[in-house]
Amino acid sequence: QVQLVESGGGLVTAGESIKLSCAGSGINSRAMAWYRQAPGKQREFVARISITGVTSVANDLRGRFTIARDYAKNTVHLQINSLAPEDTAVYYCNTYPSQSNYWGQGTQVTVSS
Repeated sequence: QVQLVESGGGLVTAGESIKLSCAGSGINSRAMAWYRQAPGKQREFVARISITGVTSVANDLRGRFTIARDYAKNTVHLQINSLAPEDTAVYYCNTYPSQSNYWGQGTQVTVSS
């Protein structure tokens, strides 16, 4: 069983950066990913990282989004640079592929223009 807790969201201004964190037991032994859900839209895949640290970012987000692991802290991070208003969403972490019973509360990122 994996229990995930996302943190690090907030209200930021366009152009700034933010670093999100996902902590939980069992993270180090699973492929993990970040997803997001913008207002009025379906949840979408953002980035994933394998157990060994190989990463992949959604095609339209490459260059601004970076996913990384901290094995010592059982944590997965998502660094987002050059934030834009369209990045406003609730960001969730989950395994990859996602498991329905692992969705947490997410962390809200709001980008003002």
